[in-house]
Amino acid sequence: MESGTGTNTSPGKLTGTQKWTAGAIVAAALVLAGIGLYLSFEHVAVFAFEQLRFESLGKGQLFAVGVDVGIMIMIAVDLLMAWLKRPISWIRYPVWLLTSATVVLNAASGAPHGAWKLLDYVAAGAHGVVPILFITVVELGRTAIDRIVRSDRDERDSIPWLRWVLAPVATARIFRRMRLWGVVSYPEMIRRDQDLIAYEQWLKRKYEGDISKASEDELLPMKMAPYGYTVAQALAMPDEQEQAAQEREEEAERRRLDAETRSEVAKSKAESERLRAKGEVETVRAEVDGQTGQARAHARAQVSAAERAAELEEQALDNAVIAEARTREAEAARKEAQEREAEAEANLRTAELERQAAEKRKLAAEADRVAAAEAQAVETQTIAEARKAAAEADRVAAETERAAAETRRATAEANRKKAEEDRRQEAALADTARSHKDAAKAERAAAEARLAAAEIEQRAVEIEDAARLTPRERAVRKVARMALAAGAVFVGLNADEMHRELCRVVSIADVQRECDVSSTDTASKYRQEAVALIADGYRPQQ
Repeated sequence: MESGTGTNTSPGKLTGTQKWTAGAIVAAALVLAGIGLYLSFEHVAVFAFEQLRFESLGKGQLFAVGVDVGIMIMIAVDLLMAWLKRPISWIRYPVWLLTSATVVLNAASGAPHGAWKLLDYVAAGAHGVVPILFITVVELGRTAIDRIVRSDRDERDSIPWLRWVLAPVATARIFRRMRLWGVVSYPEMIRRDQDLIAYEQWLKRKYEGDISKASEDELLPMKMAPYGYTVAQALAMPDEQEQAAQEREEEAERRRLDAETRSEVAKSKAESERLRAKGEVETVRAEVDGQTGQARAHARAQVSAAERAAELEEQALDNAVIAEARTREAEAARKEAQEREAEAEANLRTAELERQAAEKRKLAAEADRVAAAEAQAVETQTIAEARKAAAEADRVAAETERAAAETRRATAEANRKKAEEDRRQEAALADTARSHKDAAKAERAAAEARLAAAEIEQRAVEIEDAARLTPRERAVRKVARMALAAGAVFVGLNADEMHRELCRVVSIADVQRECDVSSTDTASKYRQEAVALIADGYRPQQ
């Protein structure tokens, strides 16, 4: 005989008739609850005042109200949580406990003062009927709500009451196993017991009644039955365990291979990182060596340039000596030209005097001619002609003398202009010689400065080699040396003023050219770091 509840689930939604029926049931339950509360309240309040030593009937009534309200609150919460599919399983036990206390108090309120009679027992039981009925209705409602809102949940079968009557011990064992193993179907539990009994009988027939001869695997169904295993599950357990063990071994092997693979990958990565780091170190070392060699070559080039400048300076000094000799020669030529100019001026004055004398002779000749004209009447024609011829000769001689004087004056003027031109040329030669001499002195000073700078640069490179500075530190120190060599003054300046002073003497292009960088941002950072380095007291060794 199967359960009366069954395991089939009901439809998810209620029909109209079912809803009206449910509403009527709820209304009847509320009426029952009201009747129970009324009867329980009256009986419990009077019993609490008279028998439980409450000081007044009002306090007894408060006690009854507190118990009934507490029961109703817990019942309402239980039903609400069941409706929300979040049932609280333990809340029913306090409800049962308080309801039991209410039943006891109601039954005690009907107890007689003397000896008990049969009717007294009936009266005491009648006082507890309504609370028991109410809590039963509540449990029915809770179960109904749970089955409606959780329709997909398997419903637990109940064991037929006739089995409890006919085989109470065996039925109790079945009930215990169903609860322990979570079996909700009563027929399933019966089938398991039948399979186990049939298997045990088969073993007895196989081994002629002595099942101790059976193997460990064959005895598994009897050994595992107390733990909820079916016969099929128990017999399949060795294969499942072997398969699980094999899977564990395969999983362990896979993890081991994965670990080896990860180890190899890690080793390969570590080796590649080591080689990469070694390559970077070699690259940096080569870069440092290249920059060091470049700095040394630059220093040697500066030293060679300084030596070449010294040679050029010596040649300039020789040229200056030659120029000075030429200057002295030009001075002598200038004096000679001045003497020639003075002589030309004397000749010019002489020619002027002769011209004046010629003029005077001309006047005298004119006077003689006038006198001759006046005396023409008394002179003879021969004398007149002679005088005329003499006068003409004097005139021609005077003209000739005047032409000669003019020629001498023009010659003297030309000599004077030539002397002035010679003097200007000699002055220009002297200025050129002086400028060559000054340029040679400046070139010599510049060569000495370059030589000193080259020596300082070479010593700085040697110091940086000894200190094993990075290429960036070398570049920053080089920029600082460039600024100091250019005559920048940083004493008494703050950081901004020092930066402006360095930017004044060292441009971005200078830093790019000397430090062999293409980025203007890098060159600017080099200048900023050089300012900080100088502010910290850096000075190249002299």
